Amino acid sequence: MIGHVTEERIRVRYGETDMMGHAYYANYLYWLEQARGAWCRARGFTYKGLEESGFKLPVVEVWVKYRGEVKYDEWIVVRTWVSEIKRSSLKFEYEIVNGATGAVVTQAWTWHVLVGPEMKPVSIPPEERARMERDPAEWAAAD
Repeated sequence: MIGHVTEERIRVRYGETDMMGHAYYANYLYWLEQARGAWCRARGFTYKGLEESGFKLPVVEVWVKYRGEVKYDEWIVVRTWVSEIKRSSLKFEYEIVNGATGAVVTQAWTWHVLVGPEMKPVSIPPEERARMERDPAEWAAAD
């Protein structure tokens, strides 16, 4: 189901911060990746399973807007949803929320293109598209 939000709770580790105790900006991309993995698992599949089927889903574009601070040892929640699915691509959107205050501290999106074994874009097969559009409440999460 497009637009259904999956949440991933993450504690900010010391090594993810800079000398000022703030989360280093590039680490946000790792959190987005972790949240995408949770989004997939909530729909009953994994990136690994997708790759075993002969597909990959690389990031081809990313946008991030930092709106507030994230510091060492804080809990954050990464909200993830798919806002658009095209013939061979899809757009994930994210909000990173401060776990204590509920404030949105970061907004982001990533575009992905489904590629086959030759690393060229392919149309999303109907069975893969159906997985991406699943309502997580109707499926057992993958490990």
